[in-house]
Amino acid sequence: MAKLSKRESTLNEKDSLTDMLNTEKMLLDSYALAVKEGSTKSLRSQFLSCFGKAQEDQFTVFSEMKEKGYYQLMPAEKQMLDQKSEDFMKMSKEIAQN
Repeated sequence: MAKLSKRESTLNEKDSLTDMLNTEKMLLDSYALAVKEGSTKSLRSQFLSCFGKAQEDQFTVFSEMKEKGYYQLMPAEKQMLDQKSEDFMKMSKEIAQN
């Protein structure tokens, strides 16, 4: 196995922030599942508290990346927004009828 130089094995700022953002997203997924699957009210409450902290941390990292130009947002097209809104309304009506 080839040995990496110190420079090759060190994450730059963008890579570090990307890793942090992805980790926070995974934590959010895990906490959301734990909240849904928790067997007691107090356990669910604790997981929900952790979820809240993780979502704050995720947004902080996201905001930092966006500010530094590492995370580019593309505006949604009106047609796509209209279609998603229509899909949501249809689904809501279907759920209400059942």
